[in-house]
Amino acid sequence: MPAPAVTVSQRVAEITQRFATAGLDTARLDARILIAHVLQLEPSMLFARGDTEIPPETAMLLEALVVRRLAHEPVSRIVGKREFWGMDFVLNADTLDPRADTETLVAAVLGLKAAYAAPRILDLGTGTGCILLAVLKDWPAATGMGIDSSSGAVAAATANAAALGFSSRTLFQQGNWCEGLAERFDIIVSNPPYIAASEIPELMADVRDFDPMAALVAGDDGLAAYRALIPDARAHLKVGGRLFLEIGAGPGPAVTALLESHGLKPVAAYRDLAGIVRCLEAIA
Repeated sequence: MPAPAVTVSQRVAEITQRFATAGLDTARLDARILIAHVLQLEPSMLFARGDTEIPPETAMLLEALVVRRLAHEPVSRIVGKREFWGMDFVLNADTLDPRADTETLVAAVLGLKAAYAAPRILDLGTGTGCILLAVLKDWPAATGMGIDSSSGAVAAATANAAALGFSSRTLFQQGNWCEGLAERFDIIVSNPPYIAASEIPELMADVRDFDPMAALVAGDDGLAAYRALIPDARAHLKVGGRLFLEIGAGPGPAVTALLESHGLKPVAAYRDLAGIVRCLEAIA
């Protein structure tokens, strides 16, 4: 006798319970996203499809995705995209999974709109391109360039720019920070690696096991990337140009000291929704 048909509502409830039992914080949301993904629907459409039966072949595909989530693989990795600043960004194994904390930096940069007519922006360690493309979304006169050491990240950022309609205003290329660049920029932004190697075992499995280590770890003290990129950024900012750096929960004073030692004047610190200083702004 074939197994009884299961509806969307029943599957949402069942998967939510499994995720909650496994200690996943966003159990119901994760369940809805995965079910919507296999049904090729927007999650919001599930409310109207609660009585729809899930075909057996779709149920098998869904179960495979559920098993991956139970192993703490982020939903964004499973479905291959992450929403950031109201846009969907394609991910790959070479890109950091964009997180809401980084929107703090985007908002800080957009606070300069009155100061520049048509700024040139450089994004160092661009990953998916999410920071640069989010700024361009709300700043139509801006153009920019993104640099990443990973060819896979450059490919993802280029694809995201094309999918979101920003190809004519952006260029992404592989490189080591500013090495080989002759241009000077009005604004430079970066969300560099800033986790100390000793802290990796303490990270959540979703991050530790699935984000690329090169985008997370910055030497023994978490400052190696700042030491490399800050002098490069200083050399490639126009006079009066601004540098925006994302930072972790602890290294603010050390990063501030590095900025000052390279002739950059810290002018503002921005807090995320949890009240943690997440972004530093400095002027050349």
